[in-house]
Amino acid sequence: MYKSIVVAVALFNKGATSRALIQKANKLIDPDGSITLVHVLDEVPAYLTAAISREQLMQHRRAIREQLEALAAVAKAKTVDIDIRGGRPSENILDCARDCGAELIMVASHKPGMSDYFIGSTAARVVRHSQISVLVSR
Repeated sequence: MYKSIVVAVALFNKGATSRALIQKANKLIDPDGSITLVHVLDEVPAYLTAAISREQLMQHRRAIREQLEALAAVAKAKTVDIDIRGGRPSENILDCARDCGAELIMVASHKPGMSDYFIGSTAARVVRHSQISVLVSR
């Protein structure tokens, strides 16, 4: 059983993949443990920043938080936290795990292309650079 698990949440396919990861985390978490759901927003390129209003960005962030809160309701840990970050996904997932003192990172992997044949590129970078255990789910 793990005391602290970080679950990397991607919100494609209506969160089905992330929901499956959280259900796996529920089986692995200590009853007094914590689960942190981390979602990394892609940075908006500078040339688009001028075209998107601050209100649109804030509205998008609120929608993401609402989706994460719905997913958090599925988690069965004593403590469930939501962490929304911006930037490179692999770096932010690893930073979140370090900040939380996590013992396990859980990340989904998409069906890879030729450039990242065995697992997805984000999952591969997390596995390669993590100092703790990583569970990759497909």
